Formats: sequence, C-alpha cells, structure tokens
Amino acid sequence: RDTARLYGLEDRGVLAPGYVGDVNVIDLDRLRLRSPEVHADLPAGGRRLLQRADGYVATIKSGTTTYVEGEATGEHPGRLLRGARPAPVA
Repeated sequence: RDTARLYGLEDRGVLAPGYVGDVNVIDLDRLRLRSPEVHADLPAGGRRLLQRADGYVATIKSGTTTYVEGEATGEHPGRLLRGARPAPVA
C-alpha cells in the first residue's frame, strides 16, 4: 500500500473491494527466466531484448484474467496510466 500511495495510486496496493486488483499467480517451483531474445518488431526495424519467464500461472487485472500460462487471453480491462510530464520548454 505504501508504494502505491507514494506514486499517487490511491486505488491500488490492497486486495479489497473497491480497489483495482492486479494479481500474478506464480508457481514458485517452476519460476525461471528464459534466455534473452532479440526482437526486431519496433518501428523502423528497431530492436529490443525480450526475456520471458516460466512459472507465471495467470495474470488477473481488475478481476479479469489477461494471461494464462504465458499466453494472452485477449482481454484488456486496464487503461493507460501516464506519469507526470515536464512542462514544455519555451
């Protein structure tokens, strides 16, 4: 709860009615990182490193399961949160 409040996210940080609930269900016996991979899927052929992990059983966002065993369910219950932006330079 303290971390959520630090960043001004008053509706997060607790699993309770009325709060935004984001949960990862993890199988600790299967948890491991895979080797990093290069993906050239950014605009203009830009590359990025992607490192997947095993052991994540499910991801639940706002009560909706969004990932099961590393595969997207196609559900998108969230919304984009933007941080503070600097003022334009005059």
